[in-house]
Amino acid sequence: MAGRFAPRTARPALPSQAAPVRRPGPTREETAERTREWTPPGPLDLRLVLSPLRRGPADPTFRMTRDGAFWRATRTPEGPGTLRVAERGGRIGAAAWGPGAKWLLAGLPALLGAEDDPDAFTPHHRLLAAARHRRPGLRLLRTGLVMESLIPSILEQKVTTDEAYRAWRLLIRRYGTPAPGPTADLGLHVMPGARTWAMIPSWEWHKAGVDTKRSSTILRAVRVAPRLEEASAMPLPEAKARLELIPGIGPWTSAETLQRSNGAPDAVTVGDYHLPGIVGHALADNRHADDEEMLTLLSPYEGQRHRATRLILLAGRLPERRGPRMTPGNIAAL
Repeated sequence: MAGRFAPRTARPALPSQAAPVRRPGPTREETAERTREWTPPGPLDLRLVLSPLRRGPADPTFRMTRDGAFWRATRTPEGPGTLRVAERGGRIGAAAWGPGAKWLLAGLPALLGAEDDPDAFTPHHRLLAAARHRRPGLRLLRTGLVMESLIPSILEQKVTTDEAYRAWRLLIRRYGTPAPGPTADLGLHVMPGARTWAMIPSWEWHKAGVDTKRSSTILRAVRVAPRLEEASAMPLPEAKARLELIPGIGPWTSAETLQRSNGAPDAVTVGDYHLPGIVGHALADNRHADDEEMLTLLSPYEGQRHRATRLILLAGRLPERRGPRMTPGNIAAL
């Protein structure tokens, strides 16, 4: 019977089954450094602006070094890239490496809040007025990248932050690629592309502590990743509607994503476990507020409700913990 049928085309190996390959040395494009300087239009606190991109203290895609520089590894439309940002006497100095370097440097002003308008916010509560006065360098970033914020936001659904950070860390280190540039000592990695996410086996999601509901949502999202990336250029209502077409992506996940990808000042996070109580306590001395009451309290800030919640969190007036904390799960041990 040999030779009677045409041989089948071999299926590509899954990431966990692929034979170890010898990685070639870095290309000239990966090692070449591009630089840019930019002067912000007003006070700018790099830590406040960039901190929403950090997913836990050991995030493989984000680092702050002792010299005050911020490092970010990401996957741009032009390919992987690494960005280093630091303040230099009132100016921002940036360096970038990799195929995505030009794209990252072109988007530097937007990333650091150049498209944000802090003057559009008028405080109606003394707490917010004081927080704004103490934090003049707060600006809302805009990455222009949807998937890099959407996937970790899905991982954070209905679990503790520690569980979500652990899953993100394990998956990026296993399936991501080393970041281009001088990042070996930092351990920076670029998140996988959509195809790699789609090929992660079910047992690897399980090892990372990600249940079927969240992994299935990610798989549905990466199948239409180019369409979801289009949301970064849409107004907030249309962008929310685009993301929420995917089963498993609701108002909480879309808001957490668009706050980062679009710099949306009104993308208020509803459905959060803690935020309604924090806002209720800060503005009405009601630690038991629900989403409806939170939205009522934030109604004077229509159009700037996300900025209002950032300022409330920065003010530090948080309700005292009285109940038990949410118990972390560990499905990987099952």
